[in-house]
Amino acid sequence: MARVVVLDYGSGNLRSAERALQRVGAHVEVTADPKAALAADGLVVPGVGAYAACMAGLNSVKGARIIDNRLAGGRPVLGICVGMQILFERGIEHGVNTEGCGEWPGTVERLDAPIVPHMGWNTVRAPSESKLFAGLDSDTRFYFVHSYGVREWVLEPSDTIKAPLVTWATHVKDDFVAAVENGPLWATQFHPEKSGDAGAHLLENWLGEL
Repeated sequence: MARVVVLDYGSGNLRSAERALQRVGAHVEVTADPKAALAADGLVVPGVGAYAACMAGLNSVKGARIIDNRLAGGRPVLGICVGMQILFERGIEHGVNTEGCGEWPGTVERLDAPIVPHMGWNTVRAPSESKLFAGLDSDTRFYFVHSYGVREWVLEPSDTIKAPLVTWATHVKDDFVAAVENGPLWATQFHPEKSGDAGAHLLENWLGEL
């Protein structure tokens, strides 16, 4: 049984994530203890609310260091919602520019749509080689609730960097990053724990990589 830690830094649907992971067979601990977070087979970084508040909470438990240390050892990490957004370089909300974890270049900004927040069920466009979405049809819907997102992807492959797999979604003609698979670091803008059977299947896919 895979051992998963849901990182408790004061933000996120911790118990929903815990129950969803238990549903698909993981042994789950909700904690901010760095030793447990580093030792687990997988680390889930949830997040809801404002970008700046989430980063403050993450920094309070040295979460960025935990993420860095896990990734340096090739240990899987899954970010969810704002837990995905804080993995980018920065977030801009209400004119406040907040430095993120910097695992990926890019800026989290307000969606350019007449209706915000983007709330409800939506399809995504995943690359054919995606492991996260393996076994899910292209018309599968996931649950989103957010006003901000990454609207431009700026990380290009090179001789030493393999291109991440980027999944996109659209809200009222505005494209944004819905998920990323980048070595041991995966993340979703939507909430797998609120996405019913589709979310459970996706979490099973992640657990299968641990």
